[in-house]
Amino acid sequence: MSPRADHLTREVVELIGEVVARYHEEYDEAAAKHSLTGAQARVLTLLSGEALPMRRIAKKLKCEPSNVTGIIDRLETRGLVERKPDPADRRVKLAAVTEDGRRTADLLRDSLDFAREPLGELSNDERTALRDLLKRMLGG
Repeated sequence: MSPRADHLTREVVELIGEVVARYHEEYDEAAAKHSLTGAQARVLTLLSGEALPMRRIAKKLKCEPSNVTGIIDRLETRGLVERKPDPADRRVKLAAVTEDGRRTADLLRDSLDFAREPLGELSNDERTALRDLLKRMLGG
């Protein structure tokens, strides 16, 4: 039997799918509480780590750069994001969170209980093992 077809692999894949679906559902609900779409919230959270050019945001989110431009436009209108020149290449514009954007991204992350609460029931060794397995699955 192929490793892709065995019962345990199918069960793990289904559980991962359920976790992802529940995470996105909760993420979208948390975003809505801040009058954001799920995509806007994901961009805001991504930018809270570092300022990025539109193309890199699109690549990370696996979408078209034109979609990112619209999302950034709406976040900028709300004062959550600003565009600024890239110090390494003045022709490139970076999207960066404002202080309001950073606070909103922090509130969003803090309101996501679905994954955090069950993880809190695992020991530090179990969380470390899970993290390492997930990284390995993702090629890291």
